[in-house]
Amino acid sequence: MDFVIAGGVFGAIFIVFLIVMTGGGGSETDQAQEMLRRMSRPDEDDNDVTARRRKPEQGKLAAALMRRFNLVRKLEESLWQAGLYVRVSDAILVMVLLFGAGGAAGEALSGDSLVAFVIGAAFASIPVFYIRFRKNRRLKAFSAQLPFALDLIKSSLEAGHTLLRALQVVVGEFADPLGSEFRTVLEQVRLGLPLTRAMEDMLKRVPEEDLRLLLVAVKVQTEVGSSLAVIVTRLAEVIRTRQRLKLQIQTLTAQSRMGGMVVGCLPIVVLGAFYFIQPNYIHTLFSDPTGLKILKFAIALDAMAFFTIRKLVQVKF
Repeated sequence: MDFVIAGGVFGAIFIVFLIVMTGGGGSETDQAQEMLRRMSRPDEDDNDVTARRRKPEQGKLAAALMRRFNLVRKLEESLWQAGLYVRVSDAILVMVLLFGAGGAAGEALSGDSLVAFVIGAAFASIPVFYIRFRKNRRLKAFSAQLPFALDLIKSSLEAGHTLLRALQVVVGEFADPLGSEFRTVLEQVRLGLPLTRAMEDMLKRVPEEDLRLLLVAVKVQTEVGSSLAVIVTRLAEVIRTRQRLKLQIQTLTAQSRMGGMVVGCLPIVVLGAFYFIQPNYIHTLFSDPTGLKILKFAIALDAMAFFTIRKLVQVKF
C-alpha cells in the first residue's frame, strides 16, 4: 500500500515536471518577453554590489550558500542556454517536490533514512539532468550551424553589405538556436548596445569556443580595420577542422565509453536478473543489516568506477 501511495505521488509530481519543462518553449510572446528581460538584466557586478549590501540583513545559511556559489544565477543561465523559458522558482519547486516524492518512496520501500535521502536526491536531480541534456543538445546544434552561418556572413560581406546587414541575413535564413541568438544580438544593437558587447552577452548564453573565435575576429576587425571577410573565411575553416577533430576523438574513445557504461550497468542488470530468476540468492542483501551495508558499499564503488572511467575518456583540446 505504501508503494502504491509513493508511486502515485511521484507520478503526479513527475507529470507536473513534464508540464513545466515541456512548456518551456512557450509562445512567441513569452519568448519575446523573456528576450527583453535578458537584455534589460543588470550586470553581474551590479548584482554582486547588491548582494554585498544585503549581506548584513541575510544571515540564514541557505541564503549565504546561494550568494557564495551563485546557484540561482547558474541555474537561470543553464535554463537560458537550454532554451527553456521557465522561471527559476518553478524549476526549484519541481526539484523540491521530486525530492519529497523520492524520499517518501524510499522511506516506504526501505525504511532507511539514508536510502530515502539518496532516492530523494536522485529524483531531485532529474530536472538538472534534463536541463543539461537540453543545454548540450542546443549547444551542439548551434555549433553545427555556425560554420554555415559564417559562410553566409562571408558572402554578404563580399557582396558589399555591412556586418549588421549580414547578421540580419543570417537571422532570416537560420532557425533556432543560432537564428534566435543572433536576433537577440541585433535587438541589443538597436537598443544602443555596441556590437562587441552584444556578442559578449551572446557568448555567455552560448558558451562555445567556436563562437569565442568569432567574437575575437570581430574585435580585431573593429580595432585594426582588417578585411573581416577574409578572417571569417579562415575562421570557418578552423571551426570545421575543430569539429572534424572532435568527431575523430569521439570515434577513438567510443570503445572506452561503452566499457564504462557496461561496467556501470552490468551489476544492476545482474542483480535484477537474479531478483526475478532466483530471489533467494539476493534475499540477504535486502533483509540482513550486513547485506544492506554491502549493497550500499557496492553501489558507491560502482558509481565511483563509472565516473572515473567517464573522466578518463574525456579529452580536452
